[in-house]
Amino acid sequence: MAKKQENTNATEAEQRQSRKDILIARKQERQLRNVRIAVIVIGVLIALVVGIALVNELFITPNRAVAMVGDTPIALRDWQERVKFERAQRIIFLENQLEAFGGDVGIVQQFGGSVINELYDPEGMGQNVLNVMADELVICAGADERGIEITEADIQAKIGTAYNFYGEGVSPTQQPDPTATVQPTPSLTPIPTAVITDVVPTQTPFPTPTVGPAATALPTATPVSEEAFLTEYGDFMARLNGLGIDEATYRDVVRTQLCRERLIEALTDEQALSTTAPHTSLYIISATTEEAANEARALVDSEGFLAVWNGIVSRPGDPAATEAPETDAFELLWRTRTNLEASVGDEIAAAAFEQGVDEPSDVIAVDNGDGTTSYYLIMVSGREERELSESEFQTRQQEALQSYVDEQLTGNLQLLDLWRSRVPTLPVLDAKFLAAPMATPQVEALPTSAPLPTQPAGTEDGE
Repeated sequence: MAKKQENTNATEAEQRQSRKDILIARKQERQLRNVRIAVIVIGVLIALVVGIALVNELFITPNRAVAMVGDTPIALRDWQERVKFERAQRIIFLENQLEAFGGDVGIVQQFGGSVINELYDPEGMGQNVLNVMADELVICAGADERGIEITEADIQAKIGTAYNFYGEGVSPTQQPDPTATVQPTPSLTPIPTAVITDVVPTQTPFPTPTVGPAATALPTATPVSEEAFLTEYGDFMARLNGLGIDEATYRDVVRTQLCRERLIEALTDEQALSTTAPHTSLYIISATTEEAANEARALVDSEGFLAVWNGIVSRPGDPAATEAPETDAFELLWRTRTNLEASVGDEIAAAAFEQGVDEPSDVIAVDNGDGTTSYYLIMVSGREERELSESEFQTRQQEALQSYVDEQLTGNLQLLDLWRSRVPTLPVLDAKFLAAPMATPQVEALPTSAPLPTQPAGTEDGE
């Protein structure tokens, strides 16, 4: 009976232990399940965050606007690709220069220093590219409004022209003969005898006017075969591809160039831009001090402008002089107002087109921009409508285009700050372009020979 009770107690203990193990196992299983659920939830959340970040970085952000031109955005992706293209273009230019100069980095740094500085100023380049793209957006929109269509064939022809390929058997259009530029020469106005003898001795001849060099005709481009064109173009595209630029970006740039050219042609017709403009010829007396200018003005009142002008032009030079004379005189022949503004300043240009012919002006003070002032007296010798040179007419066309662009962008351009933190720095310029130029080797001076021993006084050779 006792043995049976012991067996019963043992069985009950085993059952209790089994239930305890089962409860513990169930608890551990619940805890493990909760951990699994937590890990899965955290994993899903992480994957969701990473996915959202990737979608934002790869699809949403690249399509965000870095600038708005009216209602038209400039997408971040397009701007970044254009910045990379501009960087690649400059890197190829520098590499070509290095090859042309036989690997001399110093010469490349001298002639291409500004290009190197651009590449190491990403923000400045990014800002410039953004402004250019805004201009191009307006230009291409203007071309579209006028029904100007740019086809893929037009783009291909433009690319071919850059390589002197004009189609099989087609020669380039002959460039027009350049218009000879009239060189400014000393006045040939006769000088009264009294003025001559007062200024220089009568036997001193007047300088002969120097004839300007004859205009040199532009060289005619030599057309190349299609095979040569494709080879050169393929090499160029291979270099661009090696720098991370695809052909589509390059062709987009060519398209904007065609839009610019054709819109200029349209604006030339719309605005009936004239190939002529008022020109003027004038005599100029310059002085470095106000006192010298006032003295020249007093002489003009008493002797006449031409007499004073001729006297200054004809005076002999002093080889022993250490300083330049306080007055000088020269003549400008048939210049436009724009040309005068660029060469002698706005004040003189304005006076040249407002002053009466053959009437001496008062003293005109011109700020040189460096803390000094120059003083001028002018007299207009002629004014008439004349043909513009090719370069001057092209300048007028560019001014018309820029006026159109400025008008379209005024109040319609908004630059956003997104671009500032996303300016591409690739492709990177090779560090060899930053190497210090090789120093010129210094030749060491040869040691001075020791003097020969002095022979004692009172001795002779052989003693």
